[in-house]
Amino acid sequence: MVTKIENGKNWLSERRLFELNPPEPICFTLKYRLAANDMWKWVNEHSNLSDGELYFQPRALPGDLVNYLRDFSHDFSINQVESETPDTLLWSLTAPVKEADGKVSGLSETSLGIPRSFSRWFSLVRIWSPWLAPRHGHGQFSPKEDAMLASFLRLDGLHLVLLAVSGVDEVLNVFKPDENGSVILHSRNDSLETGEAKVLAAVGTTFNTALAAVMYHARKIVRGDASMSLDAKQEMKTALDKGVKAEWMENWYDGLTYCTWNGLGQGLNEQKIFDALDNLKEKKINITNLLIDDNWQSLDNHGQSQFQRGWTDFEANKEGFPKGLKHTALNIREKHPNIQHIGVWHALLGYWGGVSPDGNIAKNYKTRKVRKAEGLAGGTMTVVHEDDVSRMYDDFYRFLLESGIDSVKTDAQFFLDRMDDADDRRRFMKTYQDAWTIAGLRYFSIKAISCMSQIPQILFHTQLQFNKPRLMVRNSDDFFPDVPSSHPFHIFTNALTALFTCHLNVLPDWDMFQTSHPYSSFHASARCISGGPIYITDTPGQHDIPLINSMTAPTIQKTTRILRPNAVAKCIEAGVYTAYESERFLKVGTFHTGSTADYGVSILGIFNVSEKPLAELVALRDFDGVKQSERYVIRAHPSEEISPPMRRDDDFAVVDLELGTKGWAVLSAYPLRTFTLQGSRGLPCEGAGTDVAVLGMMGKMTGVAAVVGTPVMEMRSNGQLKIAATVKVLGVLGVYISSLEDWTGGFGEHVLVLVKDRAVPVETVGVSGRVLEVDVEMAWERMGMQPGWGNEVEVVVLVN
Repeated sequence: MVTKIENGKNWLSERRLFELNPPEPICFTLKYRLAANDMWKWVNEHSNLSDGELYFQPRALPGDLVNYLRDFSHDFSINQVESETPDTLLWSLTAPVKEADGKVSGLSETSLGIPRSFSRWFSLVRIWSPWLAPRHGHGQFSPKEDAMLASFLRLDGLHLVLLAVSGVDEVLNVFKPDENGSVILHSRNDSLETGEAKVLAAVGTTFNTALAAVMYHARKIVRGDASMSLDAKQEMKTALDKGVKAEWMENWYDGLTYCTWNGLGQGLNEQKIFDALDNLKEKKINITNLLIDDNWQSLDNHGQSQFQRGWTDFEANKEGFPKGLKHTALNIREKHPNIQHIGVWHALLGYWGGVSPDGNIAKNYKTRKVRKAEGLAGGTMTVVHEDDVSRMYDDFYRFLLESGIDSVKTDAQFFLDRMDDADDRRRFMKTYQDAWTIAGLRYFSIKAISCMSQIPQILFHTQLQFNKPRLMVRNSDDFFPDVPSSHPFHIFTNALTALFTCHLNVLPDWDMFQTSHPYSSFHASARCISGGPIYITDTPGQHDIPLINSMTAPTIQKTTRILRPNAVAKCIEAGVYTAYESERFLKVGTFHTGSTADYGVSILGIFNVSEKPLAELVALRDFDGVKQSERYVIRAHPSEEISPPMRRDDDFAVVDLELGTKGWAVLSAYPLRTFTLQGSRGLPCEGAGTDVAVLGMMGKMTGVAAVVGTPVMEMRSNGQLKIAATVKVLGVLGVYISSLEDWTGGFGEHVLVLVKDRAVPVETVGVSGRVLEVDVEMAWERMGMQPGWGNEVEVVVLVN
């Protein structure tokens, strides 16, 4: 029996040991009472919790694929290949696909059989042509949409992951179920030669290792694909050799962006943009990037739907931008020098309806009329011919750069997959991808957002390859401000989709949002932990300033930085098979690393995506990357509460959390360093350990992301404890010191704080509980400091 006393309460836990080898999971539940005289209650009768399940994994992985799939087609050639991840097995499955016949693609269906002995499944499906979304189920595999990825939690606790590989040799592959729950591979071949369907299957002790096994091998397949022409490869090399490398793109990734889409509406003109920017300036919202979204271009067919309108000219439309795009950009840069990057929106094929057959673009470049598949945007449209795509993009992006535009958002990329004729799909699928990528490298240093591009052919051909700088890519369907039910699912979709996209050479973009909205802080916290950009689309005058301040901070250069963790966020391992309707917290994990391998802060975003209040215990083991040997404190935002120190495997390494509807919290787990502070004047005596951690900027959702590198915490030879942290923004820096409340005589007798080797004014240092707070921004201003060559500030705390 283990007993813990905390806040006057007795917590009891009992361990019992069993030896068993069950063939399937063991279900269990709990009963509890709040006082000795209360009646016992069953947890599942008084909460949202269903029965728990205990899985017992085998000591060794069964080594044959038939142990995991039954009744698969003999048309598959199966090869076991070496896996690059531990505790996994990996197979490559290939099958022939009929060649195209003229304009008709070759189609085939090949059964992978029925996954053996599983209890739950998770899949990423094509919710519609441009987007992926998660689906879950128990028992029979039964997604309603085409799936690209499927994972099965087996009764022995192992994970079977299947990945349909596309974009190689003109073949598109997806999974569909049949009425018996078999996984059927549907393949479409646009080539005039017999194609090859490709599937990767992996089994592992965790979902993430099994997924990593198939993704790492998929990279090898893509690298071995000769789909990029020699000319395109040379163009890519030339662009990179000219200095377009994986450069420091701090302002583009880390600057706060304003987007015109929802905030200014579809009737866009330059005056609306000028007024919106003036309003932001008046409210002291210091954006770094501006994105001019749809409706600036010159188009035909005025008054018709967007799918019937075609692009006519590079120059902006004269109705909204009478003096041209260059005049608009110059005006913005003159009046708002804080805006360092201006980007514009365009569709990959020009506009939603392609290019106008009667415009200047059609006069200057060869065009071709293509037939689209039936549905939302069926019919035909005119596009720039494959022979002139590279020249058109080169001319267009040169025009934009000369007009003061240095970045783009390229949307509607899924139209490549909506082309219905096999010959058009062959002509354009990779030609447009490669031309756009090369032009973006040449003119914008890949400062581009790829949008509506989650078609398998783009995911594997453009986004999986690591032969260029990382690309910013939209990670989900849009932010819909007027659809209340869409907001929790938006975050859920991004977190689950990121399980896949974190393996791509991309920075996932969770889309814009509005800060004055019923779900504003819900979205804001998700963007902060995402590891991607933050851009707002507020209606002018409708801003939540405190919310914006909790996401951002000023620099010594008087710019605004978002506080972006340096790892991509994704759903935690324990939540992979948790369905949206399950009434459980969505837990999204990320990590902010230091400059040394032994340091990092784990961050966990908690979201109540259900329609009722929820309460759960959040365990330290839910945080990615926490080490068994380390001790941690957990800090919560917005409450700013800090937990007692704990280890991952402690009996009570948990924090309790209650969230209402639309509720969220960001928890950060900080590793502690322990020191013995010696001396007199009220400091603890020798032998009493003091725990220390640098918390980052206080009052921020992801304040630790303000810290650059690994903080220095060391005892000096003179008996001083030195705590040094380099920060990239100004604000209130928090340092956790466990013995701080025990010091007598006031902390001022024991602490000296230095910024740039100068002691800060005493009024800029304070204490809140066990946290020493240094107002670096106030100190910087009152000391009259000026920036030097760097953009960072070192803060040193000396405990005497």
